[in-house]
Amino acid sequence: MRRCRSHAPRLTQPRPESRVGPPDTGLPTQGFRLNTGQPTPTAPLQDATGRTGDSTFSRAVDSPLVRGGLAISAGLITGNLIGFFRVALTAYLLGTHSAADALAVAVGPIDTLNSVLINTMIFAFVPMLTERDGAARAALFRKLNRVFVRVFLLLAVAMMLFAPWLIRLLAPGLDANYVGTAVTILRIASLSSLAAGTAALHAAFLFTHRRFAPTAFHQASLNVFTIVAALSLWRVIGVFGFAIGYTVGAWVQLGIVYFAARASLRLETAPEPEVHWRDLLTKPGSFLLYAVLLALNVIVTRAYATHAGPGMAAALDYSMRCLNVPLAYLVNPVSNSLLPEIARLRSRFQLRRAFRLIDKTIALVALTAVASCAVGIALREPVIRLMFERGSFTAQSTHLVSAVFLGFAPSLIGWSLLELTSRALFALDRPWLPLRAVAIPVIFNLAFVLLVRKPEPQWIGVGASLGFLIAFLLLFTLMRVTRRRWLEQPERDSRPALKTT
Repeated sequence: MRRCRSHAPRLTQPRPESRVGPPDTGLPTQGFRLNTGQPTPTAPLQDATGRTGDSTFSRAVDSPLVRGGLAISAGLITGNLIGFFRVALTAYLLGTHSAADALAVAVGPIDTLNSVLINTMIFAFVPMLTERDGAARAALFRKLNRVFVRVFLLLAVAMMLFAPWLIRLLAPGLDANYVGTAVTILRIASLSSLAAGTAALHAAFLFTHRRFAPTAFHQASLNVFTIVAALSLWRVIGVFGFAIGYTVGAWVQLGIVYFAARASLRLETAPEPEVHWRDLLTKPGSFLLYAVLLALNVIVTRAYATHAGPGMAAALDYSMRCLNVPLAYLVNPVSNSLLPEIARLRSRFQLRRAFRLIDKTIALVALTAVASCAVGIALREPVIRLMFERGSFTAQSTHLVSAVFLGFAPSLIGWSLLELTSRALFALDRPWLPLRAVAIPVIFNLAFVLLVRKPEPQWIGVGASLGFLIAFLLLFTLMRVTRRRWLEQPERDSRPALKTT
């Protein structure tokens, strides 16, 4: 043993003057460098760099986060590109007249409700489905589908029955001659909520299999069929064609995700999951409350706009359509692909990695949101004129929409950051922080509405913008303060197991 130790340095430390071969290139080598009298072949630096780049690219392509983000981004690009033509067609046919107000106050809340259903189903049940594999996951999905399809059906029927009272609540300042039009549009569009909620359950199931492409084109489906129906039915039924096309698009999207999920459901039968249907209904309670409070901020702003005069609700709707494009890019691709990863890190007690991932994402989204808001405000009037000013959309409409956009555009910053941080905390099973913070925007907005009774166009969205920003700052501060306690909790939970071992 002593001889081996005494001779070991002679093999591992050859003399520099006896080394034969090309000079050191700085590339790492493995094993021992032996003096054999022959030059040692070395890879060229460019080839090594190329291989490193190829391996980095391969890892990026194989990453589920990257693939999910690319799929959702492709769907968003397609949906927003088609959505531009949808908004341009609405502006051309309706402008900022009272008919446009009726369409905005009826379809707008339905669109918000569908977004609430989609986000609630995804955030409530993606972690729950991720915890199961194979047939057990499929069995739980089937039970979820049976329970919530009945809920969505009752919701759609209730909206159709109570449509007149809902319009009075959602648009108290709407022109009386167009209240009946808004009621009919609301009844037609309410059928889309049944399809949107059911499609959201299928989307949650597909997300657990990291299949993002079938769900990414939801907005594109809505926009395509809205355009087709509006153009083909305009001379026959007028503004009602928009509502019919919107509803048909929602049902087409349900068909897409239904057939996409069938392949993963063809598994061996599993026993019925031991989860009572009452527990399934209460599971999305916190998520639903969060989404409803978040949506109320926009609903209050839209109702506030109807008191400012004819065409103001339509101007706000055009502004929101312009703002939804960067908002969708800032929130949906990141959060939808990030949610399963954070849930997996939490299940493995890797909270430090989860928080590092959240911090980097928030920083990137914050920089992008501020830059997008600044560019949008600076170029709002020429861009709106270029996109919409034709047909029924006059120069006065351009001025009106530009003024409303000025006050509502800053909501992009607080809205996107609040959404992203809240979704990450829901994935970490920390729902009480988002639930406390999300009530701030609507409370602040209501206070602003009561203080400013006769608003100018540029003041309509100020309450919503400030409310979103204040809520995010509070939520981010609370998350940073309580982070250390969250990180120490898994360590305390693991100590009894270590002692037992």
